[in-house]
Amino acid sequence: MRKIESMKIKVLIVDDSALIRGVMKEIINSQPDMEVVGAAPDPLVARDLIKQTNPDVLTLDVEMPKMDGLDFLERLMRLRPMPVVMVSSLTEKGSDITMRALELGAVDFVTKPKMSIESGMLEYTELITDKIRIAARANIKPRVKVQPHSDSAPLAAVRSTFVSSEKLIIIGASTGGTEAIKDFLVQLPPDSPGVLITQHMPEGFTRSFANRLDKLCRISVKEAEGGERVLPGHAYLAPGHSHLLLVRSGANYVTRLDQGPPVNRHRPSVDVLFNSAAANAGRNAVGVILTGMGRDGAAGMLEMKKAGAYNLAQDEASCVVFGMPKEAIAIGATDEVAPLHELPKRVMDFFASQGSRAVRV
Repeated sequence: MRKIESMKIKVLIVDDSALIRGVMKEIINSQPDMEVVGAAPDPLVARDLIKQTNPDVLTLDVEMPKMDGLDFLERLMRLRPMPVVMVSSLTEKGSDITMRALELGAVDFVTKPKMSIESGMLEYTELITDKIRIAARANIKPRVKVQPHSDSAPLAAVRSTFVSSEKLIIIGASTGGTEAIKDFLVQLPPDSPGVLITQHMPEGFTRSFANRLDKLCRISVKEAEGGERVLPGHAYLAPGHSHLLLVRSGANYVTRLDQGPPVNRHRPSVDVLFNSAAANAGRNAVGVILTGMGRDGAAGMLEMKKAGAYNLAQDEASCVVFGMPKEAIAIGATDEVAPLHELPKRVMDFFASQGSRAVRV
């Protein structure tokens, strides 16, 4: 884990827009705990500035001249791993590139405002600076690639006698969560229990994320639309504009979307999903809390445990940011703590130990 103590966080800005570089510099230098040590118009200049300034965090535009931003990021994470926050355009192309950047090792991303760039970026001051602070403390390490589904998938398919529409996996994550969720889901067999996921992510990116997961996993993955029956072998991702809830409709579980106020500063919120699972699934659910900053999900996971759910948390060593799991562990909301690569097997082993019994709530 990187430690940024009394010294200011050193930030290098990489963006081909002089306007964006200027606004970002103004935002960052206005904070007492960080400073801009350089600004580069392209990756080639950035490469030299990294050597000269040794920054703690790099902000990187996703679409760059002279060298593709993704090529630069891939080389950077291979040769000199460091915390990177992507600055993305809110377009279909931009969201796809951003998803790829997160896969390559970027810690997080912010989106450029659609309207007035200068005023919009200044309004983003809190968001941008919070992400830089989180990135500065992120656990940056070489990515261990988890293979997508193949004939030799890590987890064997569960016997059909086990499969029950009553059993559910409920997942919450934030910073670093896109890759953690991918690494978790690619190991699930095609007949796994239904999965509901809340990942802190803005509107416009969740669909790209869900589509990417659907191509990699044995289970089907989609952005939740609300009103879907929750089925085994399917995963439903909260859209960036709404909370995702689990509700009952007769004998079935159904998704519901809610555009109520943010909870713990987030919409979608992990606590909202976990609380709905506690109220409607009880002991039929397994809760999983993954890497992320803050405490969103801790209180909801505790409610799940009180309702009879079995809960697991990602351990500190495998987290990009050990915030959300740490908070859940601290209040006694978890039953197991394990490295990310072990979590899918532990979840499926727990369900197997329960046999085909389904407890209605």
